[in-house]
Amino acid sequence: MFQLKWLWVNMKESRAAYIAALVLSIACNGLYITAPYFQSRIIDTFISNENAAANLRDHRDLLIWLIAGMIGFTFLRTCMQYACNMYYEKASQGMVYKIRTHLFRKIENQDMDFYDRYRTGDLMTRLTGDLDMVRHMVSWVIKGCVESIALFLASMIYFFTIDWRTALCILAMTPVIFFVTRLFSRHAGPAYRKVRETSSALNTAAQENISGNRVVKAFAKEDYEIEKFRMRDEEYRSSNIKAAMVWLKYHPIIDVAAGALSVILLLCGGYFMIQQHLTMGQYVAISGLLWAVSNPMRNMGNYVNDFHRFMASASKVIEIYYEAPRIVDRVDAEDTEEKLRGEVEFKNVTFSIGDKKILDNISFHIKPGETVVIMGETGSGKTSLINLIPRFFDCDKGEVLVDGLNVRMHKLHTLRSSIGIATQDVLLYSDTIDSNIAYGDSELEEEYVRRCAELAAASDFIEKLPMKYDTIVGERGVGLSGGQKQRISLARAIAIKPKVLILDDTTSAVDMETEHYIQQSLGGGLDFECTKIIIAQRISSSKNADKIIILQDGKIADMGTHDELIRREGYYKQIYELQSGINCKAESGVGA
Repeated sequence: MFQLKWLWVNMKESRAAYIAALVLSIACNGLYITAPYFQSRIIDTFISNENAAANLRDHRDLLIWLIAGMIGFTFLRTCMQYACNMYYEKASQGMVYKIRTHLFRKIENQDMDFYDRYRTGDLMTRLTGDLDMVRHMVSWVIKGCVESIALFLASMIYFFTIDWRTALCILAMTPVIFFVTRLFSRHAGPAYRKVRETSSALNTAAQENISGNRVVKAFAKEDYEIEKFRMRDEEYRSSNIKAAMVWLKYHPIIDVAAGALSVILLLCGGYFMIQQHLTMGQYVAISGLLWAVSNPMRNMGNYVNDFHRFMASASKVIEIYYEAPRIVDRVDAEDTEEKLRGEVEFKNVTFSIGDKKILDNISFHIKPGETVVIMGETGSGKTSLINLIPRFFDCDKGEVLVDGLNVRMHKLHTLRSSIGIATQDVLLYSDTIDSNIAYGDSELEEEYVRRCAELAAASDFIEKLPMKYDTIVGERGVGLSGGQKQRISLARAIAIKPKVLILDDTTSAVDMETEHYIQQSLGGGLDFECTKIIIAQRISSSKNADKIIILQDGKIADMGTHDELIRREGYYKQIYELQSGINCKAESGVGA
């Protein structure tokens, strides 16, 4: 099966240890027959034999050797079992470490649409619970199957060497058990796939509620969310019960069949002893080793049970393991370590998400160092437009060029390391403010971190915090206001000295005075030259821009400077009049 081949591929560095563990497993379980063998010799020679007293007197050294052999082989088996378990653990942990690292690398390098298709809770389940099931398969299920088969074969071979009639009677029950196990296997697969799906849904519901707890409390929806989680929990409970019922339906049959071996041995073994086909020692040896036949039969159902759990989990892990991002470096991409100059151009760009066209035939040019503001109604395509510059998405038609070269021909690392982005929806990590600002370059000097905070109008409130720049912010910046988080996000974008600075409505949550300070800082306070592309809703953010682009329904409705746009009827003029409260024509002198 593909899942097992996939396991073997990922065990490349641990194969030697795993093969050693398998060999040791076979040897250890083969040694289980030694103790019954020595016991049968002792009983037949020194206990049940009619010359037992004479043998004990004349062959005491043989008795000592038999006892010593039994103890010695038991000790050897124990040592081998310990080494075997260590090898299994080393191999399984090494394999899971490799897979988990590979999976996280895959997830990190995926396109933006990947995160639209997969939920966070589901991805977390694949990285944790599903991988634990994969490790369980390697370190326990395969191990158990190998040990059971080795133990069963060694025991049956030993039984046949003692008496083939008794061995056949014991072996007669195995077809029944294998038939029942086959039936169970058929029904278990779908049941455990359902358990896996409901587990993922449960984890997703928990993750979303924990991360969005403030929204829940703001709308007093605790009872609603508790009920929604209870329903997911009920689905998970029901699927587990159904899977367990499949197991419970067949397990008693397997257990009865395995337990019937004792009755078979009692009847058949007793008869063969009367017929003198078996000695007392041989009967005791078979009786003492009967568990080595019945236990593998009992355990086979458990292994099939766990195998189907593994198949359900492994399928989900493999789905991500081989997921390939569409946006990758081209083999002929320009390879340079230098930062870009900051020239941006859109040529007849069309972009769609699914069947919905977001941008339609967009064309404009931004010179290095220019400040361009993009405005438009909600849903007009502003954020989608700026997402095409760092290649978060690729356009369907046309070209997006940076420094005269199609973005597809730039190395992703070179392109994105030259672009600083601050968004309205800010994500801050559970770390110090200093580390959040220096996220793009962990080698930044403390003085420059403070300088970036000053440019972003963040230094005043940071200095008032208990630990100042060493203050640890909560998850996603909990404990800071929206405006404070936006200013730290802006400082983080400035700190890498980008050649293209993209601000997606970054000052929407700050007051007018702070916004004015930030605009002055961006206008002349930066110690590096960069092209600034700003999505804004306030006229105060666009007045001094070199160019203003108005988007409407994914198309450029108008373009020009502030003075040019307020002279023309349209969206910009309406927004200007609404926000300023003065007559546009009177201020611009139009019609005077």
